Parts: sequence; C-alpha cells; structure tokens
Amino acid sequence: MKPALQLRQSQQLLLTPQLQQAIRLLQLSTLEVNQESERMLEENPLLERMDDTASAIPHQAMNDAAPAVAGGGDNPPAESESREDSNDWPEPVFGSAPYAPDDEDEGHAEVAAERPGMREHLLWQLNMGQLETRDRQLVALLIDALDENAYLAQPLEEILELLPPELGVTLDDLETALVQLQHLDAPGIGARTLSECLVLQLRALPQETPGREAALSIAASHLDVMAAHDFAKLKRLLHCDDKALRGAQNLITQLQPRPGQAFEQRAADYVVPDVLVERVRGIWRARLNPEAMPRLRVNQVYSNILQQRGESNAQGLSTQLQEARWFIKNLQQRFETILRVAQAIVERQRQFFEHGDIGMRPL
Repeated sequence: MKPALQLRQSQQLLLTPQLQQAIRLLQLSTLEVNQESERMLEENPLLERMDDTASAIPHQAMNDAAPAVAGGGDNPPAESESREDSNDWPEPVFGSAPYAPDDEDEGHAEVAAERPGMREHLLWQLNMGQLETRDRQLVALLIDALDENAYLAQPLEEILELLPPELGVTLDDLETALVQLQHLDAPGIGARTLSECLVLQLRALPQETPGREAALSIAASHLDVMAAHDFAKLKRLLHCDDKALRGAQNLITQLQPRPGQAFEQRAADYVVPDVLVERVRGIWRARLNPEAMPRLRVNQVYSNILQQRGESNAQGLSTQLQEARWFIKNLQQRFETILRVAQAIVERQRQFFEHGDIGMRPL
C-alpha cells in the first residue's frame, strides 16, 4: 500500500464555551444561578451589580414580553390577582388547609421569629440571677468558652493561664463558676465529657423518676458496657433485673448528648420562584420574578478604559470583558427560555388555575 493524501469533508458539532455556559446556566436552580453570579462577581472585575433603579427598566421590559393567555394580548394594565404559592416551606405545616384556587393569597411569607442563640439564652439567665458581679463575670467567661454543642472542651487550667494574674482568679473560683453554669438551662450545658453531660441531665430529673438511679450509675461509670450491648454484665454491675435495666436504658436514650443543638440557628431555605403567574382581567399570564434575577452589568469604567487604550494593549481585561458580556447574555437567554416555557404551560393549564387539580391536563 502506497502512502497517499486524501481530502475528506465532514461535519462536526462543536460546543463553544459560550454555548456550554448557556446550557449549564439553564440547568441550574435559582439558588445555584445566584451562587454562580456571586462567583463571577468576585472573579471578574468587569462585572458589577445594577442598582434597583437601573434594573427596573429591563426587568419590566422582559415581563411585558410575556404573551397573554386566550388571546387579547393588547389589554391595558390592571390590578392583578396574584397566585403565588406561599406553601413552599422547607418543612410541612401539619394540620393546615391545602391550597385552593379560591384562597385569598396575600403574597406575604410567614417569617419565623428568630430564637435567641445559646450564648444569649445563658447570659439572659445569668443576668436574671443574684450572683455577685465577680462571679457573674467568671460564669460569662465560661459561657464564651463553650463550643457549639455546649461542651466546655478547654480545661479550666488552660482558661486560668489565659487570665491576667492581677485579677487574682484561682482554679477554685473557676470550678465554682462552672457549677453555677451547669445549673443553668438547658441541663447538660458546661459538661466536659459525654458522661458528665448525661449525669447532669439525670440529676436534673425528679428523684422519684423510674430508673433514675440505675441510669445515673450507667452514665457515670458504665457507658462503654452499655455501648457494647453487654446487658448481662450491666445487670451484674448494677445488681438489677431486666425490667430495671430496660427502664434505665430507655431513660438514657431520651437524653440529649448535645445540649447546644437546641439553640442552633438554621436559616430557612425559602423557595424563590423563577416565574409568577397572575390573572389580569380574567387572563392568566406568566411573568418573571425580579427577585430571582441577578442584576448584573458591565463595569463602564473598565469598559471605557479598554476603548480608549485599545483592547490589544490590555489582553487580560479584554478577555474578562468578553466573558462578562457572555455571562450577562446567557443569563438573559436563560430567563427568556424559562418565561417562554412557563407561558406555554400556563396556556395549556388554564383550567388548572381556574378550577384546581380537576382541570389539570397532561403535558
């Protein structure tokens, strides 16, 4: 076989970086899009946020682009009947009535009142007590040393070494302050080990609580035996029968090994919809939610510098300028695509918005 040169014509589909970014943005959720926008703002100085005044015009223009359902797209603006679903909560609210088309949605999310944190809760109790100023300050010092589980992981000796000698604080003073801290609510706070945490909670129970004494013995000295499920050995050590051991075990399992967990603050993950559906003079239409749209634009200062100096003299900024324009354009295409799809769904599911589940049609 002789070597030869051949010409062959073929077609290939190549995804440019811009198209890849557009596809990826379309697949992201609203939260992920906002996180991606934050990342781009940090990495690209050519991107900046738009203020509310500057962003109102393009948002209104995109919202007005949505066609009306059932014809009549030339209707003048009118008061809308919002159908925002206010049931998008991270946890279900049991016993509440389900959403019905006739419900009057006020469009306001119920915001749970913030609970005080562990430190604030303990300091409030401390200030309500009758301790001397010096003792109260030492207890407050130990409160600051608690970890997120309400354990005192740092030994008292190390805390004492950090204090100025002129204060005259002794180890006995800190031990007394620790006892006072451990008497605050919730039981188990200020413990240095799991065993001590469980013992503090058991001691806070009434003495007549069934299984309390056996549970105290297990928590103080035999947690490892209980963890190994060696119940025969536990009965020998405690000199008790199966019923008493079972009661002590049930009592221990009801305790809180992490007392600080009750004070953990978890931010509510509210679902921000990309699209809102409204009825304007009897016509259902979809519109974009401005709260879900990142408000970005190209930084005009850097852009003007590039125009004055020429893009060839600032290749790095020129590349970032192109990336900024791509990102803004891809964001706009993402929301335009979402709006078109949402409008098509609204047109097909008009009976659902009017009559509820009975009017839902398969897509």
